[in-house]
Amino acid sequence: MSPSVVTILCFMLVFPTLAANKPPEKGEVLPVMNLPIPKNPDEKNYLGISGSGLFKIPQIKAKVVIIEIFSMYCPYCQKDAPGVNELYRLIENNPDIKNKIKLIGIGAGNSPYEVEVFKKTYNVPFPLFPDKDFTIHKACGEVRTPYFMVVKINEDGTHQIVHNQLGNYPGAEPFLELVLKASGLK
Repeated sequence: MSPSVVTILCFMLVFPTLAANKPPEKGEVLPVMNLPIPKNPDEKNYLGISGSGLFKIPQIKAKVVIIEIFSMYCPYCQKDAPGVNELYRLIENNPDIKNKIKLIGIGAGNSPYEVEVFKKTYNVPFPLFPDKDFTIHKACGEVRTPYFMVVKINEDGTHQIVHNQLGNYPGAEPFLELVLKASGLK
C-alpha cells in the first residue's frame, strides 16, 4: 500500500472520532440529555415538569433554556456562581421573561453529593443535575467548564442552540441581553 493511501485511511478513521468530540454548534440540536426529574417540588414547578423518572431539555416549559455545564472543582465556575445566580434573579424578577427563560446547571463528573455541595456553598437558586459518569459532558464534546448553551424551544417542540460559549461570563445583565437577542425574545 502506498504511503498516501495509508495516510488517507488513517485520516478517515480518525476524523469521525474528532467530529464526535466536537461541541454542538449554533443552529444544531442538543445531544440527547436524560436528566432526572427533580424530587424538590419547587424545582419541578420551576421547570414545569411533573412525575418521576427522566426528562429531556425540550420538555421544560419555557421558550429558552440556559444550560451551564459546570464542575464543583472548577475555580472559574466558583468565581462565576454569584453572577449566574444574579442572572437567575434578573430573569425571575422580570414578569415579561420569567416564564419564558429557565436556567439549569449540569455538573460534569460531579456526583449528586458534589452537586449539592456546590448548590449549598454558592446558594444556587436554580436546578442543578449531576453528570457523575460524564455521559452528558461527552455528548457535548467534552467541553471545558464553565460552558454555556442557550437553547430555543419552538412551539412544535423542536429546539436549536442559539448561542454557546466557553467561559468569559460577562455578568448577568450583558449575558441576559445576549440571550434575549440570540433567542429572538427581544
